Amino acid sequence: MGWRGRGGGALTCAGSGARVALAIMTPRPDGTPEWAPEREITPETVARLLDEAFPDLRGAPVERLAAGWDNTVFLVDGAWAFRFPRREIAVPGVEREIAALPVLAPRLPLPVPVPHYVGRPSAVFPWPFWGGRMIAGRELAEVRPPDARRVRVAAETGAFLRALHDPALAEEAGPHLPNDPLGRADVAKRASMALERLRNLAAQGLWRTDAAVTGLLAEAGRGDAAGGVPVVCHGDLHVRHLLLRPDGRAAGVIDWGDVCLADPGVDLSLAYAGFTGDARAVFLAEYGPVPARSERVARTLAVFLSATLAEYAAATGRDGLLTEALAGIGRALDP
Repeated sequence: MGWRGRGGGALTCAGSGARVALAIMTPRPDGTPEWAPEREITPETVARLLDEAFPDLRGAPVERLAAGWDNTVFLVDGAWAFRFPRREIAVPGVEREIAALPVLAPRLPLPVPVPHYVGRPSAVFPWPFWGGRMIAGRELAEVRPPDARRVRVAAETGAFLRALHDPALAEEAGPHLPNDPLGRADVAKRASMALERLRNLAAQGLWRTDAAVTGLLAEAGRGDAAGGVPVVCHGDLHVRHLLLRPDGRAAGVIDWGDVCLADPGVDLSLAYAGFTGDARAVFLAEYGPVPARSERVARTLAVFLSATLAEYAAATGRDGLLTEALAGIGRALDP
């Protein structure tokens, strides 16, 4: 789990921004936004749950740190970040994290959150929850280093994804994971969704229609539908889920609620939304060859995720994220 720091007034942790890429930016029938919670939980209730379930945390201070779309996050005893689902749709992802992350973590070259405390549904709280050691770092989207200063973190991220996408890891972790349950590698579907996001941004005056972007999406949508051999994918890897250390190096990768088996292009979208120029070249050199279809998936998702994050940022007043997300749309076009 990763803490953005108190100065930013928010926490980034596994699940804090989960499924940003899935939600449609339309209100519910009652007028509440898509990310409105179905269930809130207070620090007092968290303390009660922890007192009952984990004797070594009895009496530990509990501090509410952040609330994302699908989870509310609390800092416990100054060291443990606990995430509690806010919406029922998040529960399967929480269960996958609990099962898969302990298998994945020892095999990966960057820190990822690992469930240490696992809470089960009860009369007090109806859904599973878990806590792990925090991963200190700030979101790439928050730091927003100049493109020329992203080379080192790009290399580290490429090597990280090479390890995550190892076919041997898919064999080991595969029994815990569904096969692309959200259709992220369906380029025609994602291209259509990306165009809708871009139209929304244009209508708000946040983005000017660009024929090169719409052409990229149109071309992607005409590509073949067959995917390669599925690998373990983070499933929602974007500029909010890669944490940086103060020296600009990678601190860890968070928010694994969409972990699954899928075409590697699902994760490689970060190479095209988060990096360009020398940084992207180093990323791909560390990662290895990318099949043409996986590149189409990656570029399409880079536009889709960036446009979605931009729309979310505009709706919630996150100016830094808006700037980074709009830049990501442009990066997706770069060679």
